[in-house]
Amino acid sequence: MRLLHTSDWHLGRSFHGVGMLGAQQQFIDRLVETVREKDVDAVLIAGDVYDRALPGVDVVRLLDSALERITAAGAKVILSSGNHDSAARLGFGSKIFERGGVYLRTRISEIAEPVLLSQDGGAPVAVYGIAYLEPRLAAPELGVDVPHHASVVGEAVRRIRADVERRAAEGQPVIPVAMAHVFASGGITSDSERDLTVGGVGAVPLDLFDDFAYTALGHLHGRQELSPSVRYSGSPLPYSFSEARQQKGGLLVEFDGGGLASVEPVLWPAPRRLAVLKGTLEHLLADPGLTDAEDAYCQVTLTDDERPAKAMERLRTRFPDTLVLTFEPASGPRTATQTYSQRLARATDDLDICCGFLDHVRSRRADEQEKQLFAEVLSKVQSAEAAQ
Repeated sequence: MRLLHTSDWHLGRSFHGVGMLGAQQQFIDRLVETVREKDVDAVLIAGDVYDRALPGVDVVRLLDSALERITAAGAKVILSSGNHDSAARLGFGSKIFERGGVYLRTRISEIAEPVLLSQDGGAPVAVYGIAYLEPRLAAPELGVDVPHHASVVGEAVRRIRADVERRAAEGQPVIPVAMAHVFASGGITSDSERDLTVGGVGAVPLDLFDDFAYTALGHLHGRQELSPSVRYSGSPLPYSFSEARQQKGGLLVEFDGGGLASVEPVLWPAPRRLAVLKGTLEHLLADPGLTDAEDAYCQVTLTDDERPAKAMERLRTRFPDTLVLTFEPASGPRTATQTYSQRLARATDDLDICCGFLDHVRSRRADEQEKQLFAEVLSKVQSAEAAQ
């Protein structure tokens, strides 16, 4: 029995203003190839299949196509909703979809209803999908007094354990697998994830999942092993520059008659690399070691003591896909000895006021050409006023 653990597809997301549907289509192509090549029985999507609750029509079509292609390749799909998804919309038609091999787990009432996957020579693998549980909304239905993530997920797991124990008592044991969209204790975050709570109280204890043969987690975008049987697959594409060094793809999870047999990473390289560059403008433009970044999406931090003129324009002559530009002077941030109001009060003339304002708003002093331009404009204004 082989499962392909994925999560956080975030279909419809953009990357610093650049649309990603093309890149997402390419990772789906690779996923379908993996299903065929590895003889995958079921693809797990542990939440955040969409990037927003109301996805665009083209985004819905992309998921529709992906589900059709995966099932046509011979695998079932088990999909639970995440904090970016609308559980009600995503779960529409779930009973009808099951006839085609697509199992949607978006409702609290379905937590203890597993998808049973038969395997030769052993107990079936039972996949329990725990949709993202917003504590304030889920607590009343779950009968939980204290609405926080640990309590609502804990109650969901308790219900699953009860179902597993009931099946064992009836002589129909299963190998339990959980899918959950949570922030589990010990996980490492990325910049592209939406914080589930404030102050870290959203962390779910790792030992909640001790009784499962495998737990397929979603929400964190970096692939992580919290224990041999509890893992984040990570997102299939990088969605922030903090993920530039992460390997993207899925996890191939194999079971035999006795339970979990192996977990192996499956790599799906992104169609465009990410490059995080730092240095002075002149160094970055001249450094021969940065050739590979010329066709990558770039985040650039300039360390010049003063902000160079036309910095983005000049960077893009070599790195045309520079998407983020920040400034971090090597000498440290400029410390103002006086406020702008104090500086304005002490200005000696109109030229001093204009140059001081330019310095204030862009953190770079006016050069001689700019000073000359200011002087010419001021002279014309003064001449016009005198003529009136």
